[in-house]
Amino acid sequence: MHHLIPAPVRAGGDGRRVFVLDTATTLDAGPGTESTERWLRTTLGAAFGLPLVPAPASGANTVELRVDPSREPESYRLDVDPVRGVRITGGSATGVFWGAQTLRQLLGPEAFRRAPVNPGAERRVPCTEIEDGPRFGWRGLMLDVARHFMPKDGVLRMLDLMAAHKLNVFHFHLTDDQGWRVEIKRHPRLTGTAAWRARTKYGHRDSELWDETPHGGYYTQDDIREIVAYAAERHIRVVPEIDIPGHSQAAISAYPELGNTDVIDTSALSVWDTWGVNPNVLAPTDHTLRFFEGVLEELLDLFPADTSPFIHIGGDECPKDQWKASPAAQARMAEAGLADEDELQSWFIRHFDRWLTARGRRLIGWDEILEGGLPEGAAVTSWRGYAGGIAAAEAGHDVVMCPVQQVYLDYRQDAGPDEPMPIGYVRTLEDVYRFEPVPPGLSEDAAGHIMGTQANVWTEVMQNRDRVDYQVFPRLAAFAEVAWSRLPAPGERDFAGLERRMNAHYARLDALGVAYRPPSGPHPWQRRPGVLGRPIEGPPPTV
Repeated sequence: MHHLIPAPVRAGGDGRRVFVLDTATTLDAGPGTESTERWLRTTLGAAFGLPLVPAPASGANTVELRVDPSREPESYRLDVDPVRGVRITGGSATGVFWGAQTLRQLLGPEAFRRAPVNPGAERRVPCTEIEDGPRFGWRGLMLDVARHFMPKDGVLRMLDLMAAHKLNVFHFHLTDDQGWRVEIKRHPRLTGTAAWRARTKYGHRDSELWDETPHGGYYTQDDIREIVAYAAERHIRVVPEIDIPGHSQAAISAYPELGNTDVIDTSALSVWDTWGVNPNVLAPTDHTLRFFEGVLEELLDLFPADTSPFIHIGGDECPKDQWKASPAAQARMAEAGLADEDELQSWFIRHFDRWLTARGRRLIGWDEILEGGLPEGAAVTSWRGYAGGIAAAEAGHDVVMCPVQQVYLDYRQDAGPDEPMPIGYVRTLEDVYRFEPVPPGLSEDAAGHIMGTQANVWTEVMQNRDRVDYQVFPRLAAFAEVAWSRLPAPGERDFAGLERRMNAHYARLDALGVAYRPPSGPHPWQRRPGVLGRPIEGPPPTV
C-alpha cells in the first residue's frame, strides 16, 4: 500500500486520512531517542523547512519517539493519527531509528532532498499502523576502497544510503595488493608508500588499456573516527578489514621485510597496478606478527568495541607457493608442528584470533580460514558459495552468507553489450531478490548460527562514485528486503510486487542523487564501450 522498501511485517490503516506536518509540528523525543531526534531535524527538517521544535509533553500535532524495552531491540511500531500525529515506538534506540526511516518513505520523494523544492506544500503522512522488525541481525554491505579509493564524503554518503535501506553493518575493506587506506602512525610508509600506485589497469586484468594517472588515497585516523561516529549515529556497526596473510603486496612494497625475502627480492615490489590473485604473501615470522599486532592496536583504538565488536582479517586467496619454496617458512612449519601450508595459514589466523579475543574482540574472515582448522569463536563470511558457510555453521561457528553467485554487486546486471565493463555472471534485480541466505538442509542448530547476510562490492572496475552507484543500485534495495523482511521461499516471492514498489523507490533514489542503473538499461553516459570485462556465460552454480 505504501510502497515501502524493505517491506514491513505488517502495515494497516485505510490510507485515506492523513496527518499534515507543518511549522507548528513539534518533536517529542523520549529518553534514548536522541540520535533519531537529531537525524529527523537534519533530514526531514531540512527537506521541508520545518523547525520541529521540542515538545514538552505528548499532545496534538507532534512526532513522538519512545523506547519500549519489552519489544525486540530493532523492532518498531509506527502509528499515524490525523490529529495527534506520529508515534514511533522502538524496542531500543535502533528500533526507533528504523521507524523514522519508514516515516521518511511515507512522506514521499521530497523527504529525501536536502532543501525544500516546493515551499508551502502540505507534508502529508497517510494514517497507518505499521509493525515491523528484521529477520537478521547482520544486514551488511562490504565496500572495497583498496582497489579504488573512495574519499571520505563518499563513504559518509554510502552510510546514509545504507541507513535508508535499514542495513546495519558496514564491512570496510581497507587494505589489499592495490593500496593501503588507513593511517597507522607507527608504520608511516603504509600511507606514504603503500597508499599509492603509479597506474591502474582499466577494465579486467586481460584488458590492454591502462589509466596512467597515479591513484591512491587514505583515511587519516581522524577521518576514521568521523566515519565510525557517523555510522554509529545511524545505528550502523563498522567491521574493518585488514588482509592477512594474502592480498598484502601493498604492505610488502612499503616494508619489504614482511615478505618472503628468501624467495624473491621483495625490495623490488611496488603497489600492484592490476587485478587478480597476487602470489606475494606475508612471511610467517615473528616480525610479521609484531608488525600487524601494532597495526591492530591502532585499529582497535579507531574502531571501539561497542560499535565494532568484529575485526575482519581477510584470510582469502592466499597462494602457498612462496611458503613451499621458503626455507624460513618450512622451518616455521617444522617448529610449530604444522603438517602443511594450509595449517601454516591457520597458524596466522589462530594467532590473531587469540590476540583479538584477549582484547575483547571477535575475529571474522573469509571462508578460506576454514582451511587448516578454524579457532573456536571465529566467525566466517562465506563467499565461495554456500559450502563454507554450511561447514562452519554445522561446526558451531557464526556465519554471514554472501555467496559470489548471488550477492556480488560488481557482477553485471544484464547480458546486453551496453553493460559497462561486464564482470561475472548476470545477476539481475530479480536474481538478488530471490537470494536465500539460509540454505535448505541445515540442521536447526546450524541455522541458528547464520547471523545474517551482506552484499559485496569489489571496485576493480569502479573508478568513481557514479560507477559504484550503478553497480550497487537498484539491486541493494532488493538485497535489503531479503535481509530485513520475512519473505516466502525464493520461488514464491512476489517480484512483480517488488517492481511496483521500486517504481516509487526510484523517485527516492533520484532525490538522493543516486546514479543507479535504470530498469531499461544504462544511460549513454553509463556505458564504457571498448573496455574489456570478464563476463561468465551460463547460469551460476547453485552452491
